[in-house]
Amino acid sequence: MKQINLNRYKSADAGMNFLTNTSDFVAIGTPAALLAVGFIQDDASLKKEGLNAAVAVVGAYGVGYVLKKTIDRNRPYVKYPLLQNYKIENDSSFPSGSTSVAFSAATSLSLSYPKWYVIAPAALYATGVGYSRLHLGVHYPSDVLAGAILGAGSAIVSRQLNKMLVNEFRKRKVKKSTF
Repeated sequence: MKQINLNRYKSADAGMNFLTNTSDFVAIGTPAALLAVGFIQDDASLKKEGLNAAVAVVGAYGVGYVLKKTIDRNRPYVKYPLLQNYKIENDSSFPSGSTSVAFSAATSLSLSYPKWYVIAPAALYATGVGYSRLHLGVHYPSDVLAGAILGAGSAIVSRQLNKMLVNEFRKRKVKKSTF
């Protein structure tokens, strides 16, 4: 963290801040776009993928919020005043919420469309958001790692929950039709 922050190219700070600030827009925009196109084209598969992504992002936001409030870890620039933070953040450090939602959206897209041309840019984007948090001096590496795990995990759990619910719905539908 110190190596990244103290040896950074300060001319990249504004770009890194921009990248960080896109995470919420991308996280909300990903499921919104999938759902919108799904409804416009009346495509059940796109609607399902949009719903999966939306549940994943909401899960990442929710669990991240609870962890931030529960753990209440100070930002690294508070503990290490030699760090050169780009801005003051008003919430707790652990986990990185920006990284979490970036990985949630990226993993959702990658699971929905498992092609290299989707996975590579999505992974690069999410990793870039995580790196930007270190570059800007507002997170510890463990915050970023936890955010990445939380985000990717929320996408995987969302997909599994969807499968379980669909299977349960099908079972109930079959039982009703046999009576």
